[in-house]
Amino acid sequence: MKVFNYFFCFVFVVFAALQYNDPDPYWWMPIYLYTAVLCWQAAKHKFYPKLYVGGIIVYAVYAVYKIFDANGLIDWVEVHHAENIAETMKAEKPWIEESREFFGLVILIGVLIINLFYAKSQHKKAATV
Repeated sequence: MKVFNYFFCFVFVVFAALQYNDPDPYWWMPIYLYTAVLCWQAAKHKFYPKLYVGGIIVYAVYAVYKIFDANGLIDWVEVHHAENIAETMKAEKPWIEESREFFGLVILIGVLIINLFYAKSQHKKAATV
């Protein structure tokens, strides 16, 4: 888990840095950095299940919004036929930007869920010893 968390800490810091040129960096930089800090702490065997759950809830609500947004995931799939979102890093089409943001949230949620389950398993191990 140490390597997992160091890896995602690095990835999320890079993702946060790449948000500098985004239309809404003030929103996305803290989103990525929040999970980066939690990964950093988890790599040092410091787990915060309540913060994981809080992040999961906030990110999940935002991801649902990104699904149903006018230029969101449904629009990308149904209207734009799941057009390649990785073709160019310049997101000139709003449905590409919204879809990328949705998948970013899915990655964040996945990492937080993995850390949450790992933290719970460590807590159970400590309780039985």
